[in-house]
Amino acid sequence: MAEKGILYMIPCPISEQTEVYDVVPEANRRVIDSLDYFIVENVRSARRFLSKAHIARKIDELEFVELNEHTVAGQAIEAMVKPLLAGRSAGVISEAGVPGVADPGAMVVEACHRKGIRVVPLVGPSSILLAMMASGLNGQSFAFNGYLPVKPPERSKAIKALERRAHVEHQSQIFIEAPYRNVKLMEQMLQVCAAESKLTVACDITSPDEFIVTRSVAEWRKQQLPDIAKRPTIFIIG
Repeated sequence: MAEKGILYMIPCPISEQTEVYDVVPEANRRVIDSLDYFIVENVRSARRFLSKAHIARKIDELEFVELNEHTVAGQAIEAMVKPLLAGRSAGVISEAGVPGVADPGAMVVEACHRKGIRVVPLVGPSSILLAMMASGLNGQSFAFNGYLPVKPPERSKAIKALERRAHVEHQSQIFIEAPYRNVKLMEQMLQVCAAESKLTVACDITSPDEFIVTRSVAEWRKQQLPDIAKRPTIFIIG
């Protein structure tokens, strides 16, 4: 029976303005160069990343299969894992940052664990952790909550619930929003949150335009909103 392959979790830059090896260790290149099979969130962006990473193989010689929010668990995932059972290793690449965190890549990782396939995470930039590191809020206990509800009444309840957890449990509450809704979300947070609550806004992390600021809600209310419209942003309530 053939030895099973390895599933490598390959980080890529968060910002397209960033050179690959400015934020990803050069050591990752050895792993990337060894692979010809990639499970990716988006083929176009994955090909662009591998090209910028100066992969040793020709891009057209590589095999790509997409795993995204439209992928249904089951036969599609089993088919992705089959080559690894036969001894072929694969790399998982997200559209930005680290795969498997706030990313559909977790589905193929779960399948690999079930089948006894080794999963190896490589070092690289995570917007969630980088925002937490730079926030000054409690890094001993924090939770990532993904997206909040879109409708204002439900979103207001969600914001208040996270704020309550931040105060009662002393746990930093991290969440994100579709970039075109950032301004509406922040306006609502400044309306419903207590003046003493802390709010971190971390925008365009690792890019030349990076903006990471923590202030109390009272302080944010006194100032003009930061320019976060249509820019990838992490929010943290503490």
